[in-house]
Amino acid sequence: MTGPTRRRFLAGVGAAGLAGLAGCAGFSTTTYSAEPPLVENRPNAVYIPSHVEGMEMVGMGMAGDARVAVTYSYPHRFWTVEQDGTEFVTQQVDVRDDDAAHLMATVWDPETGVVLPNTGLSMEIRNDDGLVSQEVVYPMLSQQMGFHYGANFPLDGNDVYDVTVSVGAPNVKRFGSLGNRFTEAATATVSFDYREGARNEIDYTVFEADRRGQRDAVAPMSMDMMPVGQVPDSVSGTALGEATVGDLVLRGYVVTNERFADDSYLVVTAATPYNDLVVPGMALSARVPGDGRAAFAGRLDPALDPDLGFHYGAPVSGGAFQDTELTVEIPPQVARHEGYETAFLETGTVTFSA
Repeated sequence: MTGPTRRRFLAGVGAAGLAGLAGCAGFSTTTYSAEPPLVENRPNAVYIPSHVEGMEMVGMGMAGDARVAVTYSYPHRFWTVEQDGTEFVTQQVDVRDDDAAHLMATVWDPETGVVLPNTGLSMEIRNDDGLVSQEVVYPMLSQQMGFHYGANFPLDGNDVYDVTVSVGAPNVKRFGSLGNRFTEAATATVSFDYREGARNEIDYTVFEADRRGQRDAVAPMSMDMMPVGQVPDSVSGTALGEATVGDLVLRGYVVTNERFADDSYLVVTAATPYNDLVVPGMALSARVPGDGRAAFAGRLDPALDPDLGFHYGAPVSGGAFQDTELTVEIPPQVARHEGYETAFLETGTVTFSA
């Protein structure tokens, strides 16, 4: 594998990332020409994609209380989620002829490192001639970056562009030090010196045929400059157990802390298998048995907390938490990079078991 240039911020799955294929090798680095064919007979689960791409840092800035990093790579296919009757399916978004780059934005709280979903993020690109492109950007999941915002963009050739990222106030509950932050929309602008030749130097790694489609995942990038959203390794509270729906890993906890008021607080984290990346964009409900009737039965709210990160939760008074039922009513409504597009599409009810 050829090494990254010195100026490169991140080179896809570098040494750590490739080593993190759960102990698997089987890759070759090549120059970009066109995306390889999709894996045949893809499992309805997380899998090793046909290839992965590196990326370059465009710039970083502050949008109000939030820090924003903008990166870019080759334009590439991705998938959105749509409802077809009672089922949820993915729709492939192909690269258009005039797409020049896939731009990505990661947004987080610089004090805690908590990645911020549900912001309704958009990007506007301008050069000296005026507006080049403007889009509401998809909330997205990728195996390398975790949750971020991204889309393919056309550009007017080699030029210096101003990329303005508009970040809305996250439509979630907030607790602790996050309670009074991110309450207003804000923008950050970075300068993007785009050169097609430099773009074509970004690492582009194609996996060998015997690795593509295996139930596994590429390790997320290891980076100091910006976080990859992951669920916490441990939660200060009572663990209720773990369950899976459609390859989605759901873990339940009961937390007692004054920032959640006087009640016990039911916490559910939703994560990808293999790397525990945060998964937002769902509708979850829970039923906690009580004495004669349910102590709680209803939706869990998406929320942000400095210790729990992004999660789903609700206050509950009393109840037999060990028998909590959890229902995925709507699976994650986020776009997906290759390797995630066949997973996280199911609904259903499970019971936590410790």
